[in-house]
Amino acid sequence: MADLVSVLWSGAEVLRGKMDANEYKTYLLGLIFYKYLSDKYLARVYDLLNDAMPEDLDQAQQAFEEAMESEDKDELLAEIKETLHYTLDADMTYTSILKAAANNRFNREKLQSAFNRIQESDALFNGLFADVDLYSTRLGTSDQKQSDTIAEVIKVLKDADLIHAKGDVLGDAYEYLIGQFASETGKKAGEFYTPHGPAQILCRVATLGQEEKKGLQVYDPCMGSASLMLSCRYYSKEPDFIKYYGQELMQSTYNLARMNMFLHDVLPENQHLRNADTLDADWPTDEETEFDVVTMNPPYSAKWSAADGFKQDERFMDYGGKLAPKSKADYAFLLHGFYHLKQSGTMAIVLPHGVLFRGASEGDIRKILLENGSIYAVIGLPANLFYNTGIPTCIIVLKKHREGRDVLFIDASKLFEKQKKQNVMNEEHIGRVLELYKNRADVDKTAHVASFEEIKANDFNLNIPRYVDSTEKEPEIELGQLTSRMEETNKAIKEGNESLLGLLGELTFKSDDTRKEMERFISALKGV
Repeated sequence: MADLVSVLWSGAEVLRGKMDANEYKTYLLGLIFYKYLSDKYLARVYDLLNDAMPEDLDQAQQAFEEAMESEDKDELLAEIKETLHYTLDADMTYTSILKAAANNRFNREKLQSAFNRIQESDALFNGLFADVDLYSTRLGTSDQKQSDTIAEVIKVLKDADLIHAKGDVLGDAYEYLIGQFASETGKKAGEFYTPHGPAQILCRVATLGQEEKKGLQVYDPCMGSASLMLSCRYYSKEPDFIKYYGQELMQSTYNLARMNMFLHDVLPENQHLRNADTLDADWPTDEETEFDVVTMNPPYSAKWSAADGFKQDERFMDYGGKLAPKSKADYAFLLHGFYHLKQSGTMAIVLPHGVLFRGASEGDIRKILLENGSIYAVIGLPANLFYNTGIPTCIIVLKKHREGRDVLFIDASKLFEKQKKQNVMNEEHIGRVLELYKNRADVDKTAHVASFEEIKANDFNLNIPRYVDSTEKEPEIELGQLTSRMEETNKAIKEGNESLLGLLGELTFKSDDTRKEMERFISALKGV
């Protein structure tokens, strides 16, 4: 993977400096995806014609151009369309456009035509390249400079062998790039990326006990780039049969998620993605509506309408007529995800600690969830893990109709490695959290299983320090030692003052006013 990542990342060097990472990630990831579709297309054509993989893309391009001159071209195109869901003309392939760029004949209109052809081929690709603006002034101040920038990226990416890279290798490289862009983008990254540590904990907790299930259904109503959902495949024994259901508000991020699915070799029939506002109207409603695994990293304390009409919404109607407040939609996201959870499934959501103890309507909702036994575990994470906030967060794990109403509390706030920009949870830290979660037992200063009666006695406040005391006892100091230290400190202060008084006494002054002020200062210092 290292070589592939190296080539793909080189494309970023062309764009870095012209725009920030949040913008140039759209160009680079969009062009990588176009190359992937084009290379896959040429390889498929060659395979249909020769029942073999081509030695290189130039060989496949030549075979395609010759086939387009034959009488059987319509039959060939129909067969390709049926399997790949899109077609390209011979001069629309990445290989053809690369050749033009190498000969200083690059034409942006031809590349735009290729984008349009793919987008119009099937609803799967509708609007997929909408954010890749080939005519943006960000690329350069003139038409020629803009064309030169795109042409340079195309030339840099030519060494990325995407037809021989397996889906997991290519997908992992893509994930790596998304992570790098998130690091560069900073706070804007929160909308499309969940860092590795919390992502792995979320997915592993949510899939635990369901690893053997064929046709596992995973749902993320705030999916971002779909990285969180796709992480679940690493913990399933039947990853090729997972069905993904995801929704995302931002169109550019939604398109990134769709690309990410294809680059991980997820079959079109297993992709169920939607570009819409999760809280505004419920989805899904007319197909599968409950899921085995629900993972969420929603925007924290976001505003929403909290309109009275939502009190009759099935997602929110069973909580005593209470809704999440307008200024904090945290519980609205939680209840939406929980509503779509199967009776046998598990949900894991990341939220700020406020949801554990805030009162008013949030407190009422939390009380009902606890009375129903819906909250299974609370895991406190380290601060400064996420790109969009430095505040500490927690993972809340929920289940439906389980026996018992106890809650496991884990304080993982100290399980991290400090790096330049962010704190990071490495595999050792992740493994420790999972060990504590599976064992579900009391561990001094780390974990506690609280009974319902204990939680009730705490007025349904789930603030972790109420249940896990992680404070370290101050070391005892012998009184004689303390006295000796005080004597030494007082002696040092006295000697320092005497030395300073000696220096001040040697000063001369230009005016009587300054001399008088200094005398006052010396007098005050002698009294110390």
